[in-house]
Amino acid sequence: MAVVDLNSDIGESFGAYRIGMDEEIVKYVSSANIACGFHAGDPVVMERTVALCEKNGAAVGAHPGFPDLMGFGRRNMDISLSDVKSYIIYQIGALKAFAESHGMKLQHVKAHGALYNMAAADEKLADAIAQAIASVDKNLICVAMANTAMQKAAEKAGLKFACEVFADRNVNPDGTLVSRKLPNAMIHDEDLACRRVLRMVKEGMVEAVDGSHIKVKADTICVHGDNPQAVEFALRLRKVLEENGVKIAPMASFL
Repeated sequence: MAVVDLNSDIGESFGAYRIGMDEEIVKYVSSANIACGFHAGDPVVMERTVALCEKNGAAVGAHPGFPDLMGFGRRNMDISLSDVKSYIIYQIGALKAFAESHGMKLQHVKAHGALYNMAAADEKLADAIAQAIASVDKNLICVAMANTAMQKAAEKAGLKFACEVFADRNVNPDGTLVSRKLPNAMIHDEDLACRRVLRMVKEGMVEAVDGSHIKVKADTICVHGDNPQAVEFALRLRKVLEENGVKIAPMASFL
């Protein structure tokens, strides 16, 4: 039986500002990427989100990003590699403490937004992130897209690596995500998205925006839960996968 993890980015509220539908999406995913206070989130939100994961049986992972609350971590930043390492260690450490206070182990680390995208191509940045993760706990799983600088860096640092695919995003012929600045970045047809995900999991293939078919590895699938339609899609996707013989489980259970 094929096994895959479903992950979602949650814990992105901040102070009086509420973002996302965490209470709903956490019911359908097996792993959660929790914001650590730099691009989103705060100590109160982190505590509440970890408790929510504990209640619903979702594994907990850190989602560190650039220190950019106003830009939600989606703006590229020019930061020294030593500073990046410190930022990552700080964010992982904070969430690790909340997880342990609830009797949970931190499962994985997935960089957020611009940091994630930059590290896919920048080998030195990817090395800094992987080294930071390993310095905290070598048992943590690094999550990123396959065949990127981040995968090479994780393997070099001796970390387990989970290959991530996205349920609602188009990809370029080289396997990278189509920029959000382009109109065809997102897949809005739920039937198409479900078929694509099922093919990625079962066949290890996906169709790129130019019509070419490229190889992918799907250990974990990112689903969004920031609106009612996204939550409904997550439920639908999980049902489609399970009906087609795919087991949903936290990545640590099979990697």
